[in-house]
Amino acid sequence: MKVLITGATGLLGGHLLAALKQRDEQIRALVLPIEPAEQLITQGIEVVRGDVTDPGTLAPAVKDIDILIHLAGMMGVDRPLADYRLVNVTGSENLYKAAQAAGVQRFVHTSSHTVYGLGYGRFLTEKDALRPDPDAYSLSKAEGDRLIRRLMLTSSMETVILRPGTFFGPGDHLHFGRIAQRVKDGKGVIIGRGDNALPFCYVTDVVQGFLLAVYHENAPGNVYNISNDHPLTQQDIFNAIADDVHCQRPTRHLPYLPVYYGSIVAEAVAKITHTKPRVTRLGAMMFGTDNRHSIEKARQQLGAVKL
Repeated sequence: MKVLITGATGLLGGHLLAALKQRDEQIRALVLPIEPAEQLITQGIEVVRGDVTDPGTLAPAVKDIDILIHLAGMMGVDRPLADYRLVNVTGSENLYKAAQAAGVQRFVHTSSHTVYGLGYGRFLTEKDALRPDPDAYSLSKAEGDRLIRRLMLTSSMETVILRPGTFFGPGDHLHFGRIAQRVKDGKGVIIGRGDNALPFCYVTDVVQGFLLAVYHENAPGNVYNISNDHPLTQQDIFNAIADDVHCQRPTRHLPYLPVYYGSIVAEAVAKITHTKPRVTRLGAMMFGTDNRHSIEKARQQLGAVKL
């Protein structure tokens, strides 16, 4: 089949590309005009330049495509909600409609576990309401999730929505890299007791979820959580990272509520001074609260296939 991937230069995109290449799929990547693509080209990936926020650039990318995997999105940057919406909502809509017009068979959309909100302390399922926290990334991903669910109701294009956990693994500079550097610098801190579950999962496990969404006959028309079915605690993750980089395990703890309220102040100061906050509400809640997501639906409906 001919597969188009957006966000191919990211952490998940790189690992997913490798898995698809092992299956001898014909792969095309939609890459921003200013984005380096030499590594993709040397791998034999067809590169088409375009931007999901500019619908006029999408027709060449979706032409003759069987499967479209939409990974691209705005995250981890200090930008206003309007910018996040432009990419994560309007951009997703532009791409979906372009795929429809081109006759794409299956569209796999990447949502996020953050669409549920953080800190519920129980296993959340796909039936739980979307209550994102007041964070530009979470709000825009929830809005994009709802949009694709509305569009798929009247579309003949097979559509699958995945809500992955926060993934880490080889090549991860955003999550593992930052934590590892703090631990190496002796600045590793546990928020609260440390026995809370974090919504982290290994990137190759997430890739398996995407492959199931691409190939499984039961996947179309469904939304699936993709995460670790045995959640690791905050202390577990920090200990593992410390061991991996051969440093002392963090033992210093900070109470959650002061960190959370401090993040509100930090964000307000950052807006005034036009700087990046040292801690954000999303980060405080991600690490300081208990977050679990059930993958039972994916296990029951998609788990019987060999990939």
